[in-house]
Formats: sequence, structure tokens, C-alpha cells
Amino acid sequence: MIPTDAENDAPPALDLPFEGTELATYVAAKLCHDFISPSGAIVSGLDLMKDPSAQDMRDDALALIEQSANKMVALVHFARVAFGAATSSERFTTRELRDLVVGMTAGGRASLDWRIEEQEFSKPQARALTNLAYLTVGALPLGGNAVIQSRVAHGALFLEGFAEGARARLKPEAVVGLTGRRLTEGLPGQWIQPYWLWLTVKEAGGTLRVAVQEERIALVARMPL
Repeated sequence: MIPTDAENDAPPALDLPFEGTELATYVAAKLCHDFISPSGAIVSGLDLMKDPSAQDMRDDALALIEQSANKMVALVHFARVAFGAATSSERFTTRELRDLVVGMTAGGRASLDWRIEEQEFSKPQARALTNLAYLTVGALPLGGNAVIQSRVAHGALFLEGFAEGARARLKPEAVVGLTGRRLTEGLPGQWIQPYWLWLTVKEAGGTLRVAVQEERIALVARMPL
């Protein structure tokens, strides 16, 4: 069943499975995992350029370094908003957040259908939106359409992600995280970002709804204005 805006129940008091240092270790591990691939590719490209016997691959090496460096920059910019405080910024525009999500999802099989009009978002709203959008696109490993939209109803801001495509799915670890539960089995790296989205929404005084149907995933965050 797709979540509707008729759900106006007050968010329950937070009962976190863990927090503090333990939570920080999971987030740090997630970021290190994301950074290692492009940074390793940059090193590989530099090694090729220094190898006298591989000078015929110089153009390929330069292309690899450029692509990986751009990916690393996109990761850093995204992480500053999705996981961090983004320096002193208090408000974020739609265009800024869209660019962050595009940078993270470029090259994937799914298409991003961004339907949010130009407006400003607070830090918690921006953190929720970037993570929700990224997870929506990630639910389409074989391609499809990821619709990201927002609306104001019942005195709240609704951030909505709809993933539609063949074999649209959420991994079991992601479902556990999106419902705010502790991971007891599976890969922590698949769990922490969904849990971080749930925690962001809950700490802001909102609610997060998840609906799974055949070839369709819906993520709906309701947050205070």
C-alpha cells in the first residue's frame, strides 16, 4: 500500500538501537567504502602513466584519472550534505540538491525524474531529500524511472521518491534501516544509509513511510515546515 498524506499520527518518541560512537563508526565505514573505489582508480591511472611499458595507454590513464577525480568530488560534496553539516550553510536550494544527486547517480541505469520546483530547504530537509533521492535511484539496479518530488500538505513538507522499473527492489538490510531497526544480519554498508535517512527524519520530528509493490518502491518522508 502506497503511503498517503492522510497519515497525521504524531511521531513516536525515539528509541534508537544505538547512537554516539557506534553510529559514527558505521557512517565512517560507509564513507570510506565509497571513497576507496575512485581513489584507488586514480592511483591505478597514475601508475599506468609512470609505467614506461604502458605509454600507449596514457590517454586511457588520463581518462580514468579524470573520471575518478570527478566521482570523488561528487562523493565529497554529496556526503557534506547527506551525512554532514555542509559547513555554515543553513539553507539549500532545489538546484543545489539536484546537482548533488545527479553527480552521485550519473552513469547508472535508472533515469532521474526530478519534479521539485525551485525552493529552499533547511539542513534536516536537505539531508533527508538527498538520501531519499539516492536510495530511490538505487532501488532500480536494472534501470527504470526514479521520480523525486515534494509537496506541502496538512501543515507538513512531504518528500517523495517513487522507483518504477523491472525488478525494483530494496535489499533486506535497507528495509531494516528504513524502519529504524538494528541490523542483526546482513551487510552494514547496505543498512547504514537507509537507517541514517530514518534517523534524520525522526530527529526532525517527522515520519518515514516505505511501501514495496511489484516493480514499484515508494519512500515518503513527512517533515515539519
